[in-house]
Amino acid sequence: MKIGLFGSDYQADKQQFIKKLFDDLTRYGAEIWVEQSFYDYLATKIGYTPQIQGIISIENQPVDLVFSLGGDGTFLRAANWVGRQNIPILGFNTGHLGFLATVGTDEIDAMLGDIFNRRYQIEERSLLQIASPYPTPHNYALNEIAFLKRDTASMISIYTYLNNDYLTEYKADGLLIATPTGSTAYNLSVNGPILVPQSDNFVLSAVAPHSLNMRSLVIPGNSQLRVCIESRTHDFLVALDGRTLDFPSGTEFSVQKADFTIKVVKRAHQNFYNTLRKKMFWGTDVRKQ
Repeated sequence: MKIGLFGSDYQADKQQFIKKLFDDLTRYGAEIWVEQSFYDYLATKIGYTPQIQGIISIENQPVDLVFSLGGDGTFLRAANWVGRQNIPILGFNTGHLGFLATVGTDEIDAMLGDIFNRRYQIEERSLLQIASPYPTPHNYALNEIAFLKRDTASMISIYTYLNNDYLTEYKADGLLIATPTGSTAYNLSVNGPILVPQSDNFVLSAVAPHSLNMRSLVIPGNSQLRVCIESRTHDFLVALDGRTLDFPSGTEFSVQKADFTIKVVKRAHQNFYNTLRKKMFWGTDVRKQ
């Protein structure tokens, strides 16, 4: 099996886990491919140069499975590289709260046993696709597309159309269009609803809206969205899973479901509701801690 490794640059305290993972993959006879920036980090920051098959690049895509070592941000970076390639991604959580990177470092032995014995499940996650008159290096988002004001700017106006019907003008610091996967990310922090990953919906959530009666809206997954943003400062930001681009005021965008999915590897017994209870501390009485 050919395994590609993506990792974050903030896990010096996870050296033992990283080294054990490399050792275990070698013991299983896996071909190990590593993202260039992660390999450079291992070599220069923690002085570790594991034996690998090669370096992953856009042109060089030789793997059967991708391991993401970090938090959800690292997983999103791996998903951006995978794109349309249909390569499943497994997220080892070496960070804090993670809804994509859900496998703990203490589960490495059991998880690798499941992987190499083909005892795992794959969930398909929908993405959003964005288009505008301007060429951009990124067009897809697994979590959310966020239209945001500049840091010191006044609120922006976001004119929103749903299937060519006028919805509303959001006067706010921003507007999120989130996937079910992204409903537990930025959307959750602005009090948006949580969507089950398999649901065929998206959610619109305003960021600090001027009107107190502006609430999140769940829409069907086959919806066609059109938004036009006006800003007093003549520009604004668009963030796709945190990758930020600058656009001039008056730019119009179309947003819809992408025509491909990201494959997420899960343990056979794992489900979203267990993850919710664990990550959100549902049913936990903090007074008894």
